Amino acid sequence: MRWEQPVQYASITDIGFRRRNNQDSLAVQVCAEQLDFRQRGHLFLVADGMGGHAVGELASKIAADTVPHVYYKTRDAEIAPAIKDALEKANAAINERGSMNRDFERMGTTCSALVLCSEGAVIGHVGDSRVYRVRDDRIDQLSFDHSLQWELLRQGKMKPEDIYLFEPRNVITRSLGPEPTVKVDVEGPFPVLPGDTFLLCSDGLTGHVADPEIGQIVRELPPGEACRLLVNLANLRGGSDNITVVIVRVGDLPQGAGSTTDMPILLNQPEPSNAWWLAGFWVVALIFVLGVASAILGNVVPGSIVAGFGFLAGCILGWFYSRRHPRTEIHINDDSRTTLWRPYRTASAKLNKKFLTLVAAIEAELLRTVDEEGWTVDRARHDEAFKKAQEAAAAGDNPRAFREYAKAIDALMLGVHSQRRQQHHEARWKKTATGKGE
Repeated sequence: MRWEQPVQYASITDIGFRRRNNQDSLAVQVCAEQLDFRQRGHLFLVADGMGGHAVGELASKIAADTVPHVYYKTRDAEIAPAIKDALEKANAAINERGSMNRDFERMGTTCSALVLCSEGAVIGHVGDSRVYRVRDDRIDQLSFDHSLQWELLRQGKMKPEDIYLFEPRNVITRSLGPEPTVKVDVEGPFPVLPGDTFLLCSDGLTGHVADPEIGQIVRELPPGEACRLLVNLANLRGGSDNITVVIVRVGDLPQGAGSTTDMPILLNQPEPSNAWWLAGFWVVALIFVLGVASAILGNVVPGSIVAGFGFLAGCILGWFYSRRHPRTEIHINDDSRTTLWRPYRTASAKLNKKFLTLVAAIEAELLRTVDEEGWTVDRARHDEAFKKAQEAAAAGDNPRAFREYAKAIDALMLGVHSQRRQQHHEARWKKTATGKGE
């Protein structure tokens, strides 16, 4: 990534519909000077606190304050070691604070930090808050969930298709704070291409919104509108936890600033074999199969010798191939290609008619509820967006229809949130007036 590339970003943290306080925190620090960018880059962070009431809130705030402070203060270290050290320092600070007060004992927080710098994208990560990248028609999860589900999956004790059937779902295996030391995962650096969009979020979002839905929303909407629709959708599906979202979109280089794609990438696999190598492998495989078949048919000794010769020849041929085709650095000059590194999970981010229909149905049901309850909303704003959505859908312009439906839902949800705040205020006033307290 280059300093000249602009970044468009937005962030939201929301209490959700079922929590009494927000234990999530976030941090955004975008470099204003070129020298700062070259030394450290832009930093984005999401933390999800644990421990009940104010304890988790304090833990996530310490992480959100400590990580940027330590990271930008450490100027003499490389990017990856610096972000790792910053998370470790945050862990020590949270653990020390927890040891001072019995009520704060073993408080903790997840923490996912993304650095966009001249080296590319670097991630420091502990817990189950996530970092995604949306590129072209695909969404990739770049971070590994430190949860019981994912650990069982990694150990082969669970099938990927069964992961969402496993209970409990919210048991995390690693976090900042409970222990004096913690293992920090550092991912990257990954090449950053123009148009790449990164999303950091707490599990309050991913518990209600699936990866393909996240990808479509992030791909089709500007960061600010995407943040609002993601939070709105999570709340409409229950809002069982705090929801925090940070979205960062990387822009194009200005004219004449050079190319971002002329960068070395280490291949994870050898170059394709030519016809002679392929023929050699086929011959060796055929010799091995013939030997095994001969042994099965009764010629045990001759068959075993032939099979053994085939196996040995295969090993020798493979060794020579690896010597002739080592892992090499190449220069990728095609912006349409993603990195050759394999993400932890990937899904399509291309807008489909099914999701557009679902969003339209959500808008219709939300409008019906607003009308039945008599809640006050900005109907002019809603009606204008809804009319444009219908016109775009009739014209077959699905991306535009999707954007307008998102605006219509946002207009209605602003009224819903206003009504909820009013009801909460009235309930608190009633308790105070009757002398019952909170």
